[in-house]
Amino acid sequence: MADGEVTASDPRRVLVGLVGRGIQASRTPAMHQAEGRAQGIAYIYRLLDADRMGDGTLRLDDILAFAGHFGFDGLNVTFPYKQEIIPLLDELSEAAEALGSVNTVVLRGGRRIGHNTDLWGFTESFRGGMAGAPRDSVLLLGAGGAGAAVAHAVLQLGVRQLLVGDIVPAKAAALAQRLGSLFGPDRVTAVSDFAAAAQQTDGIVNATPVGMAKLPGIPLDPALLRPECWVADIVYFPLETELLAAARQRGCRTLNGEGMAVHQAARAFELFTGIQPDVDRMKAAFATFGDKPVPERAGGGESRQAYENETGRKT
Repeated sequence: MADGEVTASDPRRVLVGLVGRGIQASRTPAMHQAEGRAQGIAYIYRLLDADRMGDGTLRLDDILAFAGHFGFDGLNVTFPYKQEIIPLLDELSEAAEALGSVNTVVLRGGRRIGHNTDLWGFTESFRGGMAGAPRDSVLLLGAGGAGAAVAHAVLQLGVRQLLVGDIVPAKAAALAQRLGSLFGPDRVTAVSDFAAAAQQTDGIVNATPVGMAKLPGIPLDPALLRPECWVADIVYFPLETELLAAARQRGCRTLNGEGMAVHQAARAFELFTGIQPDVDRMKAAFATFGDKPVPERAGGGESRQAYENETGRKT
């Protein structure tokens, strides 16, 4: 057996967590722990929610130090840390380096190794839920860490023209330039006029955090949604976002964040344990957990404030 490899029969304990802000409604712990039990692992998954640590100003490097001190085997990473965490890591996988985004960190032998499973997650979700959807032109909303993964995925899936929009135009331009160097400059364009872009696309993907339980709202004027245009959202808590609800009302084909959440979690589970999980079993755990209300702490709204500080957007 190779060094570090494990089997389902090993009597072992795995301690992992999710680092982010406003993540109390996340279904990730339920998926991981249910699969751990099924595999015979003492699998513990904790939420490391910066909004609920002290006064909410705890630094990311302090959270990583905490995880290392208490023997965590790995971490999942979500908004707003997928890019901020990179300088704090010792090594990046090929995918994480190419994307400039990390959503999974393996802690092993005193080293922090960053991976990205979002790319795989969105790819598998789209293949399963959007088979046959037209892909000549797609508008991507959000050029952050998740947006980079989704952008790579849709281009690899055969989208001929990707329009990248972000409320910070420089971020959209930077991502478009990076993608253009990999896939060809004629396939990727940064856009600032979302309304005009939405009128010429076959599909729209929301890769912003707008729509999350802690960031309610809609990233695009619903009046711009055309019945012939499909709409995908990577947000999964809540599963029914305002964007998807508006899209369905207008007759659009839709894809929610469940598939991406399940498939990225399955790949992360394998990285943490060395064991290939049962994806259908993890999907069942995701569905069983269901949407839970997000309890507000006194003086809440920290996730909203973090997003506004980062982007300049008032939600």
